[in-house]
Amino acid sequence: MLYWIYEWWRAAFEAEKASGAEGWAHAVSFLNLLQYITFRAALGCIMAFSLSIMFGPRVIRRLISLKVGQPIRNAEEVHKLAELHGGKVGTPTMGGVLIIGAVLITTLICARPLNPFVAVCACTMGALGLLGFVDDYNKVKEKSSDGVSARTKLFWQLVVALVAGTFLFLKPEVSQGYLFGGEAMPIGSVSFPLFKEPLVNLGWLIIPFYVAIIIGCSNAVNLTDGLDGLATGCTITVSLAYGLLVYLAGHHYMANEYLTIPYNRYIGELTVFLLALAGAGFGFLWFNCHPAKVFMGDTGSLAIGGAIGTAAICVKQELLLVIIGGVFVMEAMSVMLQVGSFKLRKKRIFAMAPIHHHFELRGWHESQVIIRFWIISIMLALFGLALLKIV
Repeated sequence: MLYWIYEWWRAAFEAEKASGAEGWAHAVSFLNLLQYITFRAALGCIMAFSLSIMFGPRVIRRLISLKVGQPIRNAEEVHKLAELHGGKVGTPTMGGVLIIGAVLITTLICARPLNPFVAVCACTMGALGLLGFVDDYNKVKEKSSDGVSARTKLFWQLVVALVAGTFLFLKPEVSQGYLFGGEAMPIGSVSFPLFKEPLVNLGWLIIPFYVAIIIGCSNAVNLTDGLDGLATGCTITVSLAYGLLVYLAGHHYMANEYLTIPYNRYIGELTVFLLALAGAGFGFLWFNCHPAKVFMGDTGSLAIGGAIGTAAICVKQELLLVIIGGVFVMEAMSVMLQVGSFKLRKKRIFAMAPIHHHFELRGWHESQVIIRFWIISIMLALFGLALLKIV
């Protein structure tokens, strides 16, 4: 909306300039700031944070009145962990609606919502947020930690990811818009900052690759969301890192001449969306930090993971997500290794998976686990960004 205001103002300004008369457009020349992505992204971050802080208490009170408390697994399921997390019983869940609402409202106001990259990330977030909401609602309704069956959840994640991946593959502004070192880059190419040329061109097979990234990232954030503020803090780090990436990728000199990363003239607008996600994360963390007054639930975690995965695809830095989102990857891998080891060897690698629970059971206080994982997330994000200019 703000960019449309800028375009309206600019038309009036040019008309006044042509006529030689100075009117209202010259009097409000500061509206020229609205054309800049940096200004709208910073404003979006502040706005999303403000919306989260403003409406957070109301949302929490509403969730409490609806009795949507977080179900906690009993001692038979998680043994000692039930003692550590017993105090969380009844804490309202579904707080992810606060994050999603703040991000989408801010995006509509500060970004250009019809931009293909902004649109696909916002729609993916909304669709997976709806899936997570249904899952959370079933958990609360049945007073169980099961929710929607894993098969059903995976099916709808597959549908959403397939639609998003196909859109990115077929949309001309996306599929025909990338340059790599000044040369056209096919949409099916996979790149990594350490290499000056794309690693491989998968062609149409890039669609299932995209699907795997969106589903994997969505579930990885969901697995990370097990301690107060853990997933929220890591979300902020990853969002800020990718916000910088998409901003650089939207500027020809920085992308093609200096860093040699995929460039697209439309991708820079996604910076507004990602900084809005970071701002909403900061606002939500205000209430989600230990001891948490609200949990994001699957409503937030599935939506955030899907949005981050889609953003990584948009900027053509899918493989870099393994580093920048390393904490999410570590959490997901710990579950896969634990399940695989138990099925094959009947032995567990970790005291409990995801791995943040392993450290809890090894004597780390919950706050220690959270802050140390935040530190790891920040270091991995900085390392990932440092790789942009190694060669």
